[in-house]
Amino acid sequence: MEPLNNVTGESLGTTPLSAAHTALGARMTPFAGYAMPVQYPAGILKEHLWTRAHAGLFDVSHMGPSFLSLTAPGGDPEADHRALAALVEPLVCGDIRGLGPGQVRYTLLLNGSGGIVDDLMIGRAAGPEGGLYVVVNAGTKEADFAALAAAAGTAASLTRADDGALIAVQGPQAAAVVEALAPGAADLTFMTFATLSCLGARVVVSRSGYTGEDGFEILCPASAADALWTRLLEDERTAPVGLGARDSLRLEAGLPLYGHDLDETTSPVEAALTFAISKRRLKARDFPGAARIAGELDVGVDRVRVGLRVLEGAPAREGAPIAAPSGDVVGVVTSGGFSPSLGAPIAMGYVPPAHAAPGAPLTVLVRGRPQGAVVAELPFVPHRYVRKPQRA
Repeated sequence: MEPLNNVTGESLGTTPLSAAHTALGARMTPFAGYAMPVQYPAGILKEHLWTRAHAGLFDVSHMGPSFLSLTAPGGDPEADHRALAALVEPLVCGDIRGLGPGQVRYTLLLNGSGGIVDDLMIGRAAGPEGGLYVVVNAGTKEADFAALAAAAGTAASLTRADDGALIAVQGPQAAAVVEALAPGAADLTFMTFATLSCLGARVVVSRSGYTGEDGFEILCPASAADALWTRLLEDERTAPVGLGARDSLRLEAGLPLYGHDLDETTSPVEAALTFAISKRRLKARDFPGAARIAGELDVGVDRVRVGLRVLEGAPAREGAPIAAPSGDVVGVVTSGGFSPSLGAPIAMGYVPPAHAAPGAPLTVLVRGRPQGAVVAELPFVPHRYVRKPQRA
């Protein structure tokens, strides 16, 4: 029997690992149309700190992995890649044409007014087969897949892979854990990927994640999911981690969550994601909303995403107003919670640039009660990505 959303009564999707989560005593919750583990018996605090010290194991199979390939490749890998990139680039602001084999790029799917429709990963497959590996967010994947398929037309085909399992291993011991099962993983660097052999199956392994830690995401067939999950958990360096700690980890890392910190009204400039805008693309102004975004880069914006350290009281959650020292409300919290690593409340939100300098004093209103806060540089906890070859 399919699980139901207790609020809407709608049926929820399940991942290939749902039974494994139940066996581990996970508390399941509706998320992006799926029944997902929010925490295990250890609890969010311990799961979070374990990931920072060792290796956290996450089921992120609700995400939207897919592959885009030419219908009739010409046999020249560079020309084929340029042809694929030409289909995708009109949707995003990143340099897809410039991807090297095995390289992954974070980019933004934009609407005609420069608002963010989704943030996603696009990688160029190594080897003569070529193609693009695309991973979109769970809550937007149906619309994203439709947009990609429409852009591909008859020139390329989009093959969804969200019927498999996507397993993330994150933390300082992740490389050693994954290398033991998928030899060659430790040779990858941040934002690269490869197809490797793992427990007799071919899997796609990317050195990436959503925690700020070094880590990997492993896409495997549904038939291999239970065996891989079980073997990963047999390693004493790993522990299962739910979406609750995944959220607190990404907040500490200053990483935005689509639908909360990003939406279709928010531009990359407002979201402090200008690194995702390719210089080549900006010069050509050949992506959706380029005129707005170029103008914002020239003259500035009315609001910008910032980090906040809450100096007193309870954490400021999404929707909490942000006030200037004068008492005037100037912004809103889009993500907030308690930071296990820092032992203090933190948040992200949007404020005018005049109030966005690190150290600027602000106030957050938590259930109507004013609490002192200060603008903090992002990330709150330094990233520990591995950018040079490093054997486990």
